[in-house]
Amino acid sequence: MPSNKDKKAATFQDFSHHVSSGKARFFQSYRMDFVPGARGGCYLHDIEGDKQLFNLHCNGGVFNLGHRHPELIAVLKDGLEQWDIGNHHLISQPRAEAAKLLAGLMPGDLNYVVYGVGGGEAADLAIKVARAFTGKDKIISATGGYHGHTGLALAAGDAKYREVFGPQAPGFQQVPFGQVTPLHQAIDENTAAVILETVPATLGIVVPPPGYLQAVRRLCDEKGVLLILDEVQSGLGRTGKLWAFEHFGVTPDIVILGKGLSGGIYPIAATVLSQRLESVFHADPFIHVSTFGGSELGCLVMKRVLEITADPGFLAHVNEMAERFREGVAVLQQKHKGFLVGFRQLGLMMGLELKDELAGPALTKAAYDNGLLMVYANNDTRVCQFLPPLIIEAQQVEEVFSRLDKALSDAKRMRRLIQAKRMIDKLASAIKIKRQ
Repeated sequence: MPSNKDKKAATFQDFSHHVSSGKARFFQSYRMDFVPGARGGCYLHDIEGDKQLFNLHCNGGVFNLGHRHPELIAVLKDGLEQWDIGNHHLISQPRAEAAKLLAGLMPGDLNYVVYGVGGGEAADLAIKVARAFTGKDKIISATGGYHGHTGLALAAGDAKYREVFGPQAPGFQQVPFGQVTPLHQAIDENTAAVILETVPATLGIVVPPPGYLQAVRRLCDEKGVLLILDEVQSGLGRTGKLWAFEHFGVTPDIVILGKGLSGGIYPIAATVLSQRLESVFHADPFIHVSTFGGSELGCLVMKRVLEITADPGFLAHVNEMAERFREGVAVLQQKHKGFLVGFRQLGLMMGLELKDELAGPALTKAAYDNGLLMVYANNDTRVCQFLPPLIIEAQQVEEVFSRLDKALSDAKRMRRLIQAKRMIDKLASAIKIKRQ
């Protein structure tokens, strides 16, 4: 019988040969050869059994309720006694009930739910509806934002994610997040929608400056442009309110949801539409379909996720833990002055702002070595995303800070070594050129 070590080696080999050789090389080269095995709550355990990670990334919010939440497991198991994926052509009780609950938790007339499997698909649908309803083509998004890797969602994102794949869909323009004037200048008579993450995560957990989203809402209203807010990462209680846009007193025309809606158990996403936008589907209600979107089993899980996260006691807990993190980071900022230079926070959607672009990757590795799973923001590597499960308890917050303190010290040393190596490599290159 193969040992756990042998199973791990075989997994890496099979993954490299049949899934992604690049990912396998990346993790092995940085000695982060972690293969998740047992998991539960805030923790992941390596398949080999010798390492445990406290999850401070949560796959961008997929595991808001931790790993294998017992209530969600029970809902799915019970659902399998009666339901399956369902048929997207037909009327469905689970889809209707979950959509009614979600619509009831939304402000204004955000009453219609179109299901998908992932956030990219939900973003695609939002853009399609905006174009169909307005009869216009142009979509404006934020530089450094992220909406997924599918067709229209990819076109709304940064060039580095799409240029390698060849020509992309026309009609997209990006402007800086948090600045109203460039947006005002970009909007023209052919603009259908503005699409923004309420709190851009890949950009480095950028909390909107005061008045920004309100100004965007007013501008969209004045120009007859739809406002799409992407809450795939920021929604479902992550910021201390059920929806992040509630902090800013705005109601979008379309909301995009995914990740945490699944409870980490069954993939599901949703595009929530203002009442009037549903007219796009009146002439032909089959003009958009998603075979696995809104799986009936997924809807059962989604419904329970909504019930848990909308509970006032749950949201109060998120805000209590957020205050503990705020206090703990303030202490670490004093201790690691000059390295941990800022803290971005809205509830438990947090980012650690570090010294420079080398520091984020260094802290990601140092955190891993100290039993913390953290990931630097891909579009601003100075920032490490800091996204614990929303079910985290007070004693676990203390555990996190104990490990993070050590990780910051290690990251400082690691950064110095990286910087020194870069200087040596640069000098060696200059000498080589001179000799030539």
